[in-house]
Amino acid sequence: MRFDHRQSLFGLGALGAAAGAIGTLAFDRFLYRRYRREGGDSGFTDWETSAGVRSWEDAPAPAKVGKRFLEAVLGRELPAESARPVNNVTHWTYGVQAGAFYGLLVGSRRSPKLWYGIPFGAGVWASGYVVLPVLGVYRPIWEYDRETLQKDLTGHLVYGLTTAAAFRLLSPIRGSRWK
Repeated sequence: MRFDHRQSLFGLGALGAAAGAIGTLAFDRFLYRRYRREGGDSGFTDWETSAGVRSWEDAPAPAKVGKRFLEAVLGRELPAESARPVNNVTHWTYGVQAGAFYGLLVGSRRSPKLWYGIPFGAGVWASGYVVLPVLGVYRPIWEYDRETLQKDLTGHLVYGLTTAAAFRLLSPIRGSRWK
């Protein structure tokens, strides 16, 4: 594995986690702007913190994944009022954790490139359509229309590119920044 000798694996993971947090915020801002263009009227804070989520039935995919995990660990059913915080924690944890993985992966390169964010974001997107149907949270990918998949993919590409850019800007690794 090739990485800058001044940067430890822990450091690369931490740097990637920070980049993943920035990427998650960019992803959310991108989706929020789309939500507003399509007629949504909630403010960003309410939208970002899932203010409208009151039950597991109306909860998005991150909440349902987090619910399954927590119920397995705790050995008990979570109440409906847990849906909102579980959604937020799961969503942000996944974005930060994926960023940490990105940092470990690309930190082994002498000079991580911005374009690495494209396959990274596409990979995060595709993994959702593999894992989430198995968990019973999504339908198989072929059951979604092209517009839904395209909208989801573009958001994940924003996440990937922003994570890659943040990693490059935060990284002590030198080289051509934008190639």
